[in-house]
Amino acid sequence: MANNTFLFDEDDVALQRRVNDLLDWGLLLAVFGVLALGLISIYSATYETGASDVFKNQVYYAIIGCAAGIAIFFIPERWMKDFAFAAYSIGIIGLIVVLTPLGYEVNGQQCWIKFGRFTFQPSELAKITTLLAIAAYVNRKSFDIRTVRDLLFITGMVLLPTALIMQQPDTGSATVFLAMAIGLYLWVGGNLFLLYIVACIPFVAVSSLYAILFDNIWWFVGISAAAAGGAFLFRRKIAVTIAAVLLVIGIGLAVKPVFDRLEPYKQNRLITLFEPERNPKDEGYHVIQSMLAVGSGGLTGKGFLQGTQTQLRYIPEQWTDFIFCVPTEEFGFIGGVFVIVLLVSVILRCVSIAAIVRTRFASVVAIGFASILLYHTLVNIGMAIGIFPVMGIPLPFLSAGGTSLIMNLAMVGVLLNFYKTRRRRSSNVRA
Repeated sequence: MANNTFLFDEDDVALQRRVNDLLDWGLLLAVFGVLALGLISIYSATYETGASDVFKNQVYYAIIGCAAGIAIFFIPERWMKDFAFAAYSIGIIGLIVVLTPLGYEVNGQQCWIKFGRFTFQPSELAKITTLLAIAAYVNRKSFDIRTVRDLLFITGMVLLPTALIMQQPDTGSATVFLAMAIGLYLWVGGNLFLLYIVACIPFVAVSSLYAILFDNIWWFVGISAAAAGGAFLFRRKIAVTIAAVLLVIGIGLAVKPVFDRLEPYKQNRLITLFEPERNPKDEGYHVIQSMLAVGSGGLTGKGFLQGTQTQLRYIPEQWTDFIFCVPTEEFGFIGGVFVIVLLVSVILRCVSIAAIVRTRFASVVAIGFASILLYHTLVNIGMAIGIFPVMGIPLPFLSAGGTSLIMNLAMVGVLLNFYKTRRRRSSNVRA
């Protein structure tokens, strides 16, 4: 009997080791942790507001997303590669359909397709299908990001869905594609000088906007000079460097005529980024109330269901774009840091998986998803604390929204699938 018990214990330990080897527990725990915080926050934000269906639907979406992730966990990777371009076509078709009378409009944006009580956002699907298609293309043996052909092909794959989404119009979702493209470009061995120039453009553009709004040209001059100095440190051909610097400065100078052509509500959103107090009852309202909620939580918060900004509904539909206010007000600085730590943990696990998987396809998918999550996290939290404009970008795994949550959980299943087969590595993991 003792010997049989010993054998049972030995088999049990071996089984446990196999399970631990198949699953990335760090990723799973971080995802379920942030998902639980999201459900708690949505429950609090909808408590006694007449919007309890939002919480119930989010639970259903979480269950559907987990089921999708589990199913994908068992799908062979080659199936994903073979289906990638077909999936990309489906994503593009969805973006076209939403622009037809079948599209559902909310607050001036036609971003959804409605099925009875539920709505579907094609742009969330398109993020994933575009990522899969790019990864499948990068996985080709002849791929070289330094060639004009491959660079233009990847750029076209990104710009097509971006252009369609801009027609909705949904600027926030469109910028996610560009952020994903930058992350992928860096990962597959892109030109660092070109990446630096692209990264300088938004900083110079924002400094130009600041100079326009506050009649202070020195911010624009200083940022432009810093960008130019950095460009010369790469020691590329002087003509190429000068041309790149002139391009960046030219874009900065073009901000004023572009700003003058914007519709008034879009101008007010940009003004609100710097001075929300200018429009305290309109565009600046959400930002002001959000910053009050985040700041009023103190170190440990006011307690669950005790947040005044949340429970008194100072921020309409707080369970969507401004969900970060809920844990920070009710659980304070500690709650906010905990949310950030969990999200950063998910992102770092994605990067870790990208570094150890066996194929370049899997590596690119993992780093692309990490780029998407990072951008969503930075912009959404930045919106909540007033350092980014309000762009309608949800906080991953926390904000209410079925399509986003299901797609994110499905992608977790994809990454766990890659992690499961990571030991059969090949030499072409990265370009």
